[in-house]
Amino acid sequence: MPRPPFPAPVLDMLRRPQPAVMAVSRADGSPVTAATWYVLDEDGDGAGRLLLNFEDGRKRLEHLRANPQVSLTVLGDSWYTHVTLLGSVAEWRDDVDLTDIDRLSRHYGGDPYPVRDRARVTALVEVDRWTAWGALGDAR
Repeated sequence: MPRPPFPAPVLDMLRRPQPAVMAVSRADGSPVTAATWYVLDEDGDGAGRLLLNFEDGRKRLEHLRANPQVSLTVLGDSWYTHVTLLGSVAEWRDDVDLTDIDRLSRHYGGDPYPVRDRARVTALVEVDRWTAWGALGDAR
């Protein structure tokens, strides 16, 4: 599996508000998946971190805190075209002002996040490896 930086076709897809599914491990080691929003926080050299955000108290947040390894599969316009990113949480922060969830909500829907009365937590995931399939399969 290649390591970042990402080639231009992969970056183009990751920059768009594409559907994504993240996988984390439960305490017993079994996987659990959930659809999720993400934003690629680019660092200028074709790499970057994934910004994820969770409602505090959610089970997948608990799983991710216990084992910070994550896999995120981003689906393209056809689900045959997708990118899978593997990495670990490099940074945690409380989203006190809901800045991060608003960023995600605007990216996916154009408006600030409507639920304003629940605590949120942000995870920044450092991507270690990635792979692409379908139309992006030759992007490596």
